[in-house]
Parts: sequence; structure tokens; C-alpha cells
Amino acid sequence: MEMSERFEGVYQINDSIATINLNPGIKVYGEKLIELEDTEYRLWDPRRSKLCAAIKNGQNIFPFKKESKILYLGASAGTTPSHISDIAYNGIVYCVEFSPRIMRDLMELCKHRKNMVPCLEDATQPPNYLSILEKVDIIYCDVAQPKQSELFMDNMHLYLKEDGYGIIIIKSRSIDVTKNPKKIFREEEGKLKRNGYRILEKINLYPYEKDHMAFLCQIDF
Repeated sequence: MEMSERFEGVYQINDSIATINLNPGIKVYGEKLIELEDTEYRLWDPRRSKLCAAIKNGQNIFPFKKESKILYLGASAGTTPSHISDIAYNGIVYCVEFSPRIMRDLMELCKHRKNMVPCLEDATQPPNYLSILEKVDIIYCDVAQPKQSELFMDNMHLYLKEDGYGIIIIKSRSIDVTKNPKKIFREEEGKLKRNGYRILEKINLYPYEKDHMAFLCQIDF
């Protein structure tokens, strides 16, 4: 079995991507666990996690570090946030999720992961969670709705540190099902640039996700 470190805290095991399990023996979403040299790894499924899909498709800039503070918008039940919490084991992952039903599963996960903080809030209203948040190193946005770029930028301006990074997953079909996805990606990129964002990377998530593009960016403060 061949293993190498792809990024800090992210490992290539044969053809799979993996993170070191923060809670050995405990699975989050049925992922496979592998033990190598007395260390347990969780295989990261690119068809269940858009961040893993971006890594598989050649992402070059990976800002997540062991002490990173992250605001995750659209945390759902915690599949991708759990892998981020493996990586940022000395940091913190603030998990914003709007659905009370899904939040129940997320809260159960957060009981076992002390660096994950659940937040039942609407990501379109970032001032609502000012009382529990601080400035963060990274904002990751995976909210499938027409105004996804706008809510991402609102959160970036309120919560991102000056040298921080933002990652937004654009789902074209959530913006307009009648338009060509390539046109939507160009339009959303244009919005970001007009509002002072530098696009550092663009990664198409196909074949793991259809009509999705990941944008990694920084703000010119």
C-alpha cells in the first residue's frame, strides 16, 4: 500500500484521499477506515464531498492547516466538515446549517468532535451569528441557492481575516436551470472580481459532481 502526504493533513493512499481519524474507530458517514503504522485513516469519498472532489481534480492551493479556524456555510450532516476537523485538529470548525432536521445529526457528530461547533442559522444573515463567531482563516461555502455568491461575500467581509481564504462551490443548476453552466460560472466569477476578489483557482468538479465549480479566492482588502 502506497502512501504520501498530498497537503498538510491530507494523504494519498493508493488512489484514495484520506485524513487521520480524530476519533479512532468511529465512522461519520460509512467511510472505510484503514490502519497504517499504528495510525487510523478515514478514506475521503469525492462523490460525498466536494472538497475532496476538488483535490482529486487537481486543486493546488490548500489553505487548511492544523490550527486553522474555519467558517463552514452549508455544513449539512457534517461529511466534509468532519474531514476538515481531522485536518484542523488544533483549530475549530464553525458549522452553519439552516435545516433543524439535519442539525440534529450534525449536533450528534459535534458531540464527538470538540473542534466542531454547530450553528443553526441562515447563512444569508451573517450578523445573526456574530455572538458565537470570531475572525476566521477560511470560509468554505456550499449553499445551493440562487444568491450563493452574494451570501458568500457577505460572510467573507464580516468574518474573514485579512490574509484569509475563501472557497465557494458554485452549483449552476441552483442559480438558473435554463442557462448554460459555463455561462453561469463566468457570471459568478465576474461578480466576485467586481467586488474585489482575486480568483486563485477554479476547479471543475466533474465527474464527481455535475455542473459544479469550486472557486478559491482572497479579498483585496
